[in-house]
Amino acid sequence: MTTEYVTPPKHRGLKRFWYATQYSLKGLKAAYSKEPAFRYEVYAALVLIPMAIYLGDNLRDQTLLIASVLFVWVVELLNSGVEAVVDREGYERHELAGRAKDLGSAAVFIALIITALIWAGILL
Repeated sequence: MTTEYVTPPKHRGLKRFWYATQYSLKGLKAAYSKEPAFRYEVYAALVLIPMAIYLGDNLRDQTLLIASVLFVWVVELLNSGVEAVVDREGYERHELAGRAKDLGSAAVFIALIITALIWAGILL
């Protein structure tokens, strides 16, 4: 059994913020190293975020364009979390496990559609 994700004793204030930040960065690192889809979305963001800054007419437009890209990351991270939990239980086929993975994938797909609509609405 691994102790990699054991919850530390309860902390308060800045110490709690420090630990929460470390866990968040650990999660981002894990997503980047273990999830190809997340890596592709990071590469897309490296192009799209500078484009958003350049193409957005004002701060509001730039913020919406960037937030839509980061929204895809959020949904992908949640989807990856669902997949990790499902895979932890085993790799044999199960209807509910398959449905959970399909629903997570559908959520990412819808997030991508929302992002495309925001970009089209602002830039066209």
